Amino acid sequence: MDKTKWTKKWKCWVAQTKVPGVWKRQEGGHLVRARVVDPTTGRMREIKKVLPQADEMTAYRWLTDEKARIQAGAPSAEPRRTRFAEYAAQLFERKVVTRDIKSARSRERWQHTLEHLIAGTGGVPGFGEMYLGEIRPFHVEQWRVGIAGLIAAGQYAPTTANGWLAILKTITKAAKRELGLAADPCEGARSFDTSEHPTYTEEEPNSLPPERIGEFLATMREAYPEHYGMTLLGLVTGLRPSHMRPLRRSGETPDIRWEQGELLVRRSHSLGDEVMETTKTKRRQRIGLPADVVEALRWHVATQLRTPEQQASELLFPAADGGLLSEHCLRKPFAKVGELMALGMHFTPRGLRRTFNDLARAAQVEALITKSISGHATDRMREHYSTVHAVEQRESIGRMLRLVHGGGAPSPDAPHGGAPGGAPGSAGGAPATKAV
Repeated sequence: MDKTKWTKKWKCWVAQTKVPGVWKRQEGGHLVRARVVDPTTGRMREIKKVLPQADEMTAYRWLTDEKARIQAGAPSAEPRRTRFAEYAAQLFERKVVTRDIKSARSRERWQHTLEHLIAGTGGVPGFGEMYLGEIRPFHVEQWRVGIAGLIAAGQYAPTTANGWLAILKTITKAAKRELGLAADPCEGARSFDTSEHPTYTEEEPNSLPPERIGEFLATMREAYPEHYGMTLLGLVTGLRPSHMRPLRRSGETPDIRWEQGELLVRRSHSLGDEVMETTKTKRRQRIGLPADVVEALRWHVATQLRTPEQQASELLFPAADGGLLSEHCLRKPFAKVGELMALGMHFTPRGLRRTFNDLARAAQVEALITKSISGHATDRMREHYSTVHAVEQRESIGRMLRLVHGGGAPSPDAPHGGAPGGAPGSAGGAPATKAV
């Protein structure tokens, strides 16, 4: 007959054992409880945990180890048993609350990426059920090899996979810091090679040739006059469409100052009706506009805001219902205009930014001024959004040749076998000298 004396403590029935701090549970297993001074606070701290599968000695060893850990001021070992899926979801939620992730587009990107990282994709297993403390570099490399196979099969672009890898690295780096993990399994993991998957090519530079910019604008004004104003503004400022859609023409704090000819860029829009009170680069811009651009925007407001909702809206480029335009509002108009003018290549709204940089370079605008208009933070990004056309290279080489010839035009009779304008081995037409 069981003579164990059961007592209800800590919301369960327990019986004291001969081992200090260890209690036997009526349901099975043991409960451990003790109090110890935490050196990080100088205060007494309670240890209490149910170990449903542990025998008496196992429970005692766990309690002894936990007391030693607290007295040493070490981080808890329990988070090591946190699964990747649970931690990743919590980290995402915290980043949204702390505004580390601001835009609706960034939230969508994280949500989409976590689906792939947790559940896997295309037969490549994810990390969802794995404990963070048990993920090793080998597991990450296995995942990379699997995703590389999907890239080779044409199912995903390497840029997409690199986006997944970047978020995976963010998660594991945060887990190492917050959970006291011994190592970051993604440390040293290489990005996927993009050299054979260029975003822009010689055939598809997504930048208008200088000689066709006027034609593109004229065709846009004729075929889609309602989008002409935004297109022109994008071409002459290099502003992202996401920065132009939330521009306000009126209200308490308008973004365009009509009399001063100034444009204030301080908000951004990506999805839905949500507008961020900052830009993608976190920079607020003040752009001085020439009179003809201001007049084109006045024409847009006077003639292209046709519905009562548009006319009542404070937005410079409102949708028919007075709200924000869709992020894809220019996609079809750009495609149709390219078709009408037989452009021979794809030109998307993103190309406005690239074309602006090319125009600024052709107009010999100083780099500092170019960046102040477009919002590029560095020369590297300004160059990234630029396309050097063959005519620029041809003219530049021609200018160098004119310097070689002492300022004159290249001679059509110049011999081809040696330096321009002189005998083989000479420069600038000077006679060759015998080496001494």
